[in-house]
Amino acid sequence: MQWIWESIKHVYAFLAVLPIIPFLLVYFGYGAITGDRKKAFSTAMDVTTALLIGCVEVLFNRIFHSSFGMYGILLIMLLGGGLLGNVQYRMKGSINVKRILRAIWRLGFFLMSICYVILMFIGIGKSFLTA
Repeated sequence: MQWIWESIKHVYAFLAVLPIIPFLLVYFGYGAITGDRKKAFSTAMDVTTALLIGCVEVLFNRIFHSSFGMYGILLIMLLGGGLLGNVQYRMKGSINVKRILRAIWRLGFFLMSICYVILMFIGIGKSFLTA
């Protein structure tokens, strides 16, 4: 049973190292099956967000010698959800949780993409300086 868990971790790690690959695979694969490019793009974003969260967490923890990466990401996402919920309640008088979760997940894609690029450059630069 241990080998199954290890295999899953290795596949996740492989896909998370270069998140553009699973994004393109899902985008073109789902787009070819359904023919709906807009839905394919949003599905690719959703899948890639999970990979980016893990990758940004590991990069953050390794660069800053910390274990706060996942907690920081969750904190930012929860604060964003609270702020969006507050705005939605003030504008419409009610809260649509599904819509807030989708918005936070999609905003997380863009935030994690930016963090991924920045942390990757910092990590590469740091490795050249110490080598």
